[in-house]
Amino acid sequence: MKKIIQFFKDSFAELKKVTWPSRDEVLASTKVVIVTILLVALILGIFDVILYQGLYLLFRTL
Repeated sequence: MKKIIQFFKDSFAELKKVTWPSRDEVLASTKVVIVTILLVALILGIFDVILYQGLYLLFRTL
């Protein structure tokens, strides 16, 4: 039981050492993630349409 208590004490001590990001840093990182997701979704959507049209033309002629 002492090991478990010591683990939580050590964990709490380590959490005090953490440099937490500011609100502005979190918002900036969130914006980067959202823009990146939208760009990847757009690229995949365009690729999907091109692939679909290509396969449609290929199998329509068979």
